[in-house]
Amino acid sequence: MTYSGAVKVGGPADVHELQDLMISKVAVGPMDNNAYLLRCRATDEQLLIDAANDAATLLTLVGDDGIASVVTTHQHGDHWQALAEVVGVTGARTYAGRDDADGIPVPTDVRVDDGDIIRVGRVELTARHLVGHTPGSIALVYDDPHGHPHVFTGDCLFPGGVGNTRKDPKAFASLIHDVETKIFDVLPDETWVYPGHGNDTTLGAERPHLAEWHARGW
Repeated sequence: MTYSGAVKVGGPADVHELQDLMISKVAVGPMDNNAYLLRCRATDEQLLIDAANDAATLLTLVGDDGIASVVTTHQHGDHWQALAEVVGVTGARTYAGRDDADGIPVPTDVRVDDGDIIRVGRVELTARHLVGHTPGSIALVYDDPHGHPHVFTGDCLFPGGVGNTRKDPKAFASLIHDVETKIFDVLPDETWVYPGHGNDTTLGAERPHLAEWHARGW
């Protein structure tokens, strides 16, 4: 079946099958958080992005092969409710942005800086530090050598705008700047966007609205 990225809490995962990577998306918890399981096709190593909630669902998704690592996109509590249990069961290595790690009540094994490479098997993900929604939010970019890029944006970019900056003009200016310069300015329209909540989008669908986002200030 064709991947749509439309998932519901309590419903099945949707799987995006790429040549070197399988991406399984599931929705969990009362805030309808997205969690993403990445599996390297060459090695079967797995990485989870945001152990947000409902550890049982996430561990079922992970299956018997376990996970090597969990990346938490940012420090907000709805993105790490299941982290302690998932790490306790799997022994996975934990990653988070350097400036958000202290706000996550599960020890971070690797504090991530802008441009750092996080690997899942033979697949490389590039971390981009996006400041504004939180001080240390990170997005992960997979530049698929066989197709277009894919970016996991946490709560920094959604269909229709950037993440919540709590009506703080400085935070909004920082976030829109980082999203533009590190995401829109360097990645093509075909880039698939996997956000922390809700449906997926592409940079091409969102790019025409950047001026509107600037004008409205959120």
